[in-house]
Amino acid sequence: MAEPAPDLDGWTCPVPLRDSPTIVMGHGGGGQLSAELIEHLFLPAFGTAPEALGDSAVVDLGGVRVAFSTDTFVVRPLFFPGGSIGHLAVNGTVNDLAMSGAVPRYLSCAVVLEEGTDLAVVGRVAEDIGSAATAAGVTVVTGDTKVVDAGHGDQVFVNTAGLGLVPDGVDLRPDRARPGDVVIVSGDIGVHGIAVLSVREGLEFGSELTTDSAPLHTLVAAMLGVTRDLRALRDPTRGGLATSLNEIARASGVGIEIVERSVPVPPDVGNACALLGLDPLYVANEGKLVAFVPREHAEAVLAAMRTHPLGLGAAVIGECVDVHPGLVVARTGFGATRIVDTPLGEQLPRIC
Repeated sequence: MAEPAPDLDGWTCPVPLRDSPTIVMGHGGGGQLSAELIEHLFLPAFGTAPEALGDSAVVDLGGVRVAFSTDTFVVRPLFFPGGSIGHLAVNGTVNDLAMSGAVPRYLSCAVVLEEGTDLAVVGRVAEDIGSAATAAGVTVVTGDTKVVDAGHGDQVFVNTAGLGLVPDGVDLRPDRARPGDVVIVSGDIGVHGIAVLSVREGLEFGSELTTDSAPLHTLVAAMLGVTRDLRALRDPTRGGLATSLNEIARASGVGIEIVERSVPVPPDVGNACALLGLDPLYVANEGKLVAFVPREHAEAVLAAMRTHPLGLGAAVIGECVDVHPGLVVARTGFGATRIVDTPLGEQLPRIC
């Protein structure tokens, strides 16, 4: 006789952080605590509807569809192999726009500086912002500067907001995934989080990992060149690939099944995660995307991704299904399955 299915709605987390009357680090980690903070505190206060929240909002301005996004970067350390807070500030916002299918055009940039910070450090961050904007083909057109007392910041925090134009016929939203859709990632996951951790903690893993931070809009354009009938895109930053998959599953009401061995994890990241007790699925990325593509277009989209420098390692990792809606499960190398849940907070704080 088959055992009854578990009552997943009755599961609880024994960690009492959800009931904390104060902000904890996990509220900024992109996991369940972040989602609850947004859904139950900010959105009601703003009068904003919570449905289908994406990486950016697409709004109509006089008949022109415009994607609008904002992000704040508090990474520590400011500089790490292959990048800096300046590169992240540009690429992160460009990528949020790109996940809506937009062509990024303009950025704002606001910096919060701590009293006593070396001007050479600030200058280096500013130069990195400028060079990253030039590389991405966007222009910084407005901004702001504030200074806080010594001890009330961490040298430099950066906020960027971006505007981009959404082409006709493009409709990428987290609630559009459907059963049968194929799930594709654009390359190796977990690289950025481990690169930052290695510098922050002075760890060595046999070879130097460099951040994967990069602007993804040209890769998205190549994908849309195959078909504009893509369902949804996400760049799996805070909370990693697992969090992005869970967000899409809940928004669309589909189940998602992935094959663990199909997820591209480079050996250095896998070894570092094994040593530190981390799961690569939850480690942040800054130059990767996950795509939900109708099955009839999946092969052609994958081929187009692999011809682009930022999609050479693209791989199919799973599919959307009509069972266990809202849940993500992974088939392990032993033939078993496990639930891939949204983390409560984040394994590695302050990585973006």
